[in-house]
Parts: sequence; structure tokens; C-alpha cells
Amino acid sequence: MAAIFVALGVVYGDIGTSPLYVMKAIVAGNGGLASLSDSFIIGALSLVIWTVTLLTTIKYVMVAMQADNHGEGGIFSLYALVHRRAKWLIIPAMIGGAALLADGILTPAVTVTSAVEGLRSIPVFDGLLGEGQGAILAITLTIISALFIIQRLGTKAIGKAFGPIMALWFSFIGLLGLWQVFSNPIVLLAFNPMRGINLLFSEQNNAGFMILGSVFLATTGAEALYSDMGHVGRKNIYGSWPFVKITLLLNYLGQGAWLMHANSNAALLHIEDFNPFFEMMPSWLRLFAVLLSTMAAIIASQALITGSYTLVSEAISLNLLPHLKIQYPSQTKGQMYIPLVNNILWLACLGVVLYFRTSSRMEAAYGLAITVTMLMTTILLFEFLRMKNVRFALSLFMFVFFGTLETTFFVSSATKFSHGGYVAALLAFLLFIVMFVWYKGNKIENWQRFEYPMSDFINQFRKLKEDDSLPVFANNLVFLTSNQNPGSVDRDILYSILDKRPKRADVYWFINVAVTDQPYTQEYKVVDYGTDFCFKVQLRLGFKIEQRINIYLRQIIQEMMEEGRIKPQRQAYTIYQEKEIGDFCFVLIRKAISPESNLTIFERLIMSTKYNIKTLTGSPAKWFGLENTNLIIEQVPLFLKVRKANHLTRVD
Repeated sequence: MAAIFVALGVVYGDIGTSPLYVMKAIVAGNGGLASLSDSFIIGALSLVIWTVTLLTTIKYVMVAMQADNHGEGGIFSLYALVHRRAKWLIIPAMIGGAALLADGILTPAVTVTSAVEGLRSIPVFDGLLGEGQGAILAITLTIISALFIIQRLGTKAIGKAFGPIMALWFSFIGLLGLWQVFSNPIVLLAFNPMRGINLLFSEQNNAGFMILGSVFLATTGAEALYSDMGHVGRKNIYGSWPFVKITLLLNYLGQGAWLMHANSNAALLHIEDFNPFFEMMPSWLRLFAVLLSTMAAIIASQALITGSYTLVSEAISLNLLPHLKIQYPSQTKGQMYIPLVNNILWLACLGVVLYFRTSSRMEAAYGLAITVTMLMTTILLFEFLRMKNVRFALSLFMFVFFGTLETTFFVSSATKFSHGGYVAALLAFLLFIVMFVWYKGNKIENWQRFEYPMSDFINQFRKLKEDDSLPVFANNLVFLTSNQNPGSVDRDILYSILDKRPKRADVYWFINVAVTDQPYTQEYKVVDYGTDFCFKVQLRLGFKIEQRINIYLRQIIQEMMEEGRIKPQRQAYTIYQEKEIGDFCFVLIRKAISPESNLTIFERLIMSTKYNIKTLTGSPAKWFGLENTNLIIEQVPLFLKVRKANHLTRVD
């Protein structure tokens, strides 16, 4: 039960706050309260019920959550499972991931603003807020800022605090809806899917098929639910979803039941930004509802923020985004905090709130991006089902059914493009460009990446070590490498030591860091190539262990000296009485575009953009705890095919 409370606090915020704006958007899209008939209300409720059932329950909870990558969910985890089936699958993965990250920016803005605007339904507060939107914006910006500031505490701590609140929220909206359903049980006819289908072709539906753009808002949190699976576990989602779905549907039905009575109330016809969620409850209950809905909106934002951390972490592991500093506040690797991502989301959310100003304008941008993500997930799920040898007919039916449904939602949501949807599209496009540049740039670099057997160069290293004509560069020359093969060394490192400037040292170290799934692993392995001056070390560090490479290397050297595998490096000049370990020089290799490289204009643009992005994502020195060491960041050229140099003619 404790784990289920955490799941309520972390996973369901987005979909759980949809009653704040779904029926509001449907009513406004049809022309307001006066345009509603009983059959329209029942048809709209039917569309909502079956959208939540088909997309959230069947597609995501029952199907997609079976496609987990070591417990992690989300579109990038799904891609990691199926990427070997076809190279082109990287495109839907990048498009879907970019769109979901864009949705993570919009969710805090629209949900918090919708909740705070509920204060307008209370006459006393409406007077205090005054004319205009200034006070609403100030409260919204303060809440959003506080939410992003507390992220560093970790999702477990946040989930423990938010879980009971969300349990109260779902109980509240469920009972509120049930109370209204008792007064008008005819709304239960909405469980008949034909009522929704008939509404799409009905003259009472002024929006036509475009009503689906508003209906879709009821299931926007489904993709976040899948992405957050690694934070709380699949079983906890299975255990909590039935309760969540029942309370959501009860509230939608309750709003519909109330609207059937309210559409004849002349006093309600002139309310600006009419919201049936707040209007259907007694006036004495509204302040509590606003406070509770604001807390639920904060938690909705939390679901997308934690999902964004997971997405970015997975994108990094797939080489779709640059290496970022990731912190793990709890004992579970799935629960993480990425400072740079947190700050970017924070600033972007503030920008969205200031640009749109009202929740009704934000709703126009909301939902469009997530329809794209759902479509891309459907493509990848089809490949996953085929990989699992599910019958082709069944896999194809799933693909065609959900693909058609989501394409319909996408087309209906696309009508919002000029009313604010362009913001979501622009955010998703920018994120896609970053991923594409990083992916393509890595491909170009991999074309020139070569590994050589270290045994072929031992004699050269021995000769260089003993060459008295060269000054000693360092006692211990240390290169960090991503190459995990113990018998080989990257050509870039060999080029730096032997060609660029021969670097004489007593001992050459090649360090590879492997992060394990356990929090506190502290292990290492050493390969000596049959020498006492060339070593390849793999550090196996748990995800919660700080990567202080210089400290660990000193420990390794000390132990190897005690074993007689390395000669003591006694110093003639030192402030210490006994010092057997000499000085260190750490080298980080960075690629640079050489003017002689035979790159196309497009490839040069990709590489220069990639390297500019890399400079903005933090220093590798901080990742490895080398900021206070003797560190050299060395540029080496991309060893691609060299252009033929122009021949000079000598003249007298």
C-alpha cells in the first residue's frame, strides 16, 4: 500500500487533473453552455469514457507496459528493445521523444493555471484578484518555481508527500461525481459507445470531428504513465489504476449530470471561462476544491518532470543526447534528478505561462504534441509485438486500430495549430533537431573511430618512456576512454601520445568508467599488457557513487605498488616526508573539425552544431571529479578522408 501511495503521487498527476479542463474545453468548443443538449452531453461523455478505456487502459496499461527495458518504460526504452529490427525506427523514437518532452513543458503551465483560475469561481477571491490576469499569473509562477526547486529532493521523497494528497484528490473527485450521478443517472447511458459515435455525425455537435481535440485531453497523461513506470514499478501501477480510472469516470459523469440541469440556468450563461468542475459544487466547498486541485496540478507537473528525467537519461544511453550530470537522491536508479533538464523545463514553463497567460489559450497548444508521441509509440509497439512472435494478424490489427484512432485525434488536434499548437510543434521540433544532430554527429565520428591492439604499440611506449631526449610529461599520464575492450586502445589516444606531441611518462593509464545498476558498487579491474608501465583500468561504480577518478586511481596505484606491479615513484622535491606516488596529468580528448577533412557542407554543419551543443552541457571534468587536478583538454582532428591539397607551383 505504501508503494501504491508513491505511485499515486508520481505517476497519475497528469491524467488525474484532466477533469479540470476536459469538459470545460468540450463546452467551450461547442459554443458554450446554451448550446448543450442532453444527447450532446451523453455523447461527449461516451467519447471521453471510451478514449480513456481504449488508449490508456488497453494500449498503455495492458499492452505497452509489457514492453519494459529492465523495468524502465517510455518510448526510448521501447526503441531500445526493437532497434535491431530496422535502422529507420530511430526516427519515430526521436520524434516521439521530442514531442513528449515538449508536452512536459506544457503540462505544468496548463494544469497549474487551470487550478489557480478556480479562485475566480469564489466571489470573495474574485474581488481580491481584481481585473486582468496579473494576480493569477503571479500565483501560478510562484507555484511552478517552488515545484522545480524541490526536485533535487528526489521522486521518492516527493512521492511520499504527494501520494496521500493524490489519494484524497481522487477520492474527492470520485465522490463529487457520484453525488451528481445519483441526481441524474441517465448519464450512465454514456457507457454505450454508439452514443459517442452518433455524436460525431450529429447536427448538435457544432465542432464535428474536431470535438476529438478536446476529448483527447482526457488521456494525455497515458504516455507519462508509461514513462514513469521505472520510478514506481509496473505492479504498483496495475494495483492503483482501477481506483484511478473509476474516480475519473465518476467525475466526468458527474459533470455531465450537472450540465444537464445547468444549461437552463440563465445566471450561468454569462460566466467567463466557464468551468463545470468548479461550478457544479456548492460555494462552501470551492475554496477547498481550489486548494486541493492546485496541489493535484502540482503533482500532475511532477509526473511529467520525472518522466522527462527518465526520457533524457534513456536518450543519453542511446547516444541521442549529450552526457549530462545525473544525480540519484534515493536508492533506486530509476529515481533521478538532472539539474540541467530541470532548469530548462523550469524556464520554458515560465515562458509558456507568460506567453499564453490564460488556461483556455494554453489548452489550444496542449494535446497536439502528445498525439504525435502516441502515434510513434504505436509504430514501435507493432515491431515489439512482432519481435515477441505475436500473431501477425493480431499485431496488424493493433497497429491499424490504434494508428487510425490516434491519427484521427492528431488531425482534430491539428486544428489548434494556429491558436497555440504552433508552440508545442516548435518546442518538439527544436528538441528533435538536437537529437538528430547528436545522433548523426555520433554516426560521423564512428566512421573514423578505430581501435588498435595495445600489444602492437608496447615497444613504442617502452622506447618513449626511456627516451632521455624528451622531458618527462608526467609520472602518471591518464586518459579517459569509453572503450571497454581490455585489449585495445582508441586511435585518438595513440595519436595524442605518439604523434601530436610525444608524451613521455613513467606510467600510462587508460581509464574506463562503467556505471552499474547497484547503488554502491566500488570495483576495478586492471590489464597490464605484460608491462609495469601500461595499464587499462575499468572502474565499476554504482550509480550513487561519486566519480572521483583521481582519488580511486591513487588507491589503485598504492595497492599495485604494494604488490610489486609498479615501481615506487619517489619524488626528489616534496613537502611530504614519504611520497611514493608521483604527479598526475589527466587528458580528455575532444574532436575538432579539420579544414582538410573531406566533409560535405551538411556534415560540417552537423558536426559544428554538435560541438557547440557539447560546450553548453557542462564540463566532463566535473562529471569525473577532475576539476581540481592537472587536466588537459586536447583537440584531435576528425580522421575522415582528407581532401587532396592544392599543388603549389614554384616561381622565380
